[in-house]
Amino acid sequence: MTNAEDVIERAHSIVAALRAKREREAARRKEVVGRIETGKPLTIPQRSIQLSLKLQ
Repeated sequence: MTNAEDVIERAHSIVAALRAKREREAARRKEVVGRIETGKPLTIPQRSIQLSLKLQ
């Protein structure tokens, strides 16, 4: 194998390893997010309240 072919082969193996790592992390993230439960929605007051603003 020439030097160029060796460099190309190493680059392909690094790209494959990074892709596998990214896919594993995406699967793990999807699992974690799936376990998070959302809370109750916030209640919105029925009528608005005017706050006084005392200016000097």
